[in-house]
Amino acid sequence: MHIDNSLRLDFKDVLIRPKRSTLNSRSDVDITRDFRFLHSPHSYHGVPIIAANMDTTGTFEMAKALDPLLLSTALDKHYSEDELIGFFSGLRRKSAAFYTMGIGSEDWEKFLRVREKAPEAVEYVCVDVANGYTERFVSFIKKLREKCPDIVLMAGNVVTGDMTEELLLAGADIVKIGIGPGSVCLTRKMTGIGYPQLSATIECADAAHGLGGRICADGGCTTPGDIVKAFGAGADFVMIGGMLAAHDECRGKTVVKDGVAYRQFYGMSSEQAMNRWSGGVAGYRASEGKEVFLPSRGPVAATVQEILGGLRSACTYVGARRLKELTLRTTFVRVAQQLNEVFGKS
Repeated sequence: MHIDNSLRLDFKDVLIRPKRSTLNSRSDVDITRDFRFLHSPHSYHGVPIIAANMDTTGTFEMAKALDPLLLSTALDKHYSEDELIGFFSGLRRKSAAFYTMGIGSEDWEKFLRVREKAPEAVEYVCVDVANGYTERFVSFIKKLREKCPDIVLMAGNVVTGDMTEELLLAGADIVKIGIGPGSVCLTRKMTGIGYPQLSATIECADAAHGLGGRICADGGCTTPGDIVKAFGAGADFVMIGGMLAAHDECRGKTVVKDGVAYRQFYGMSSEQAMNRWSGGVAGYRASEGKEVFLPSRGPVAATVQEILGGLRSACTYVGARRLKELTLRTTFVRVAQQLNEVFGKS
C-alpha cells in the first residue's frame, strides 16, 4: 500500500485567470488546429473536439452534423461492416469520423474486412477499452500499428504519464485520457479506481508531448468552460459525450412525461449497454455505468455553437489568437478550498 499526498485537481477545482489581450473580437480567434502525428503520415486540420464513441452519441447522424463545423465523431463500434464501408467511403474529410473498435478477435477480423473492402476509406481509428493498462491492450496496439502503418491511431483509456508513453511507443498517435470522469460512468464508485481529470490531462500531455505524441482528454466536461480548461491543461483533442446527448442526432429511446420528451443516455459499461450488445451482464462482472433520461434538446448545432462560442470567448480573455496558444496563456487558479470555506464545508 502507498499513499501519494501530491495535490491532484479536477475541472471544478480551478478557474483560468484572465490576462491582458490585444484581441478586439471573438471573431478574431482561430479555434482550428493543425497536427502531424508521431507515426501516421496523415495530417489533421479541424476543431479538435470529438463526439464520444457511445452508441447514443457516436452516430452517423452526429458525424454528418459535426463535419461542416470541422468537429469529429468517434463512431459507435456496433455498426455493421456494410454500413461502415458505405459511410467511410462517402467521407470527404477523413478526420470527420474515427472507426472505433475493441481488442477482441471479432473486432480485429471485422476491421480487417472493412479495410480490405475499402482500403483508402478509413484513416482514423479509435481503439477503446475501459482499462488501458493491460499487456494485452499494448500488444494489440503494436499489432494494429504493424498491420496498418498509415492510420491515425487513438488508443485508451489511461490516466498516467508512464502508460501514455508506453502506448505512444507501441504505436498510438493519440492517447485517450480518463478513467471514471464521465457523467454516466460509475467506475470510480464501483471500483475506487480513477484520477482527477485536470491533473491527468496535465501530466499525460507533458509525457506525450515529450515524445511528439498527442492526447485526447476524454470525459468530465459538463460545460464549455470545462472544455476550455482541458485545452488549457494541454489536451490536443477533447472528447465529449453527455454534452452532446439527447439531441436529434443521437440514438436511444424517447419517452414523454408530462408533455416533455426525454431521450435515453447511458454508459457503455452499463447494464443497458450490456443487455443490448452482450446478452446481459456477465456473471464475473458488475455494471459500471448508469442510464439517465435527459430532456430532448433538438438539433445539436445550437449546442455546438454554444461550445465554440465559449471557447472563442475564453481565448479573448487570455489573449490567445489561436487555440494552439491557449495552453501557453493559461494560469489556473485553485478555487475549491475557498468555495468550501464559503459554504462551510470542511
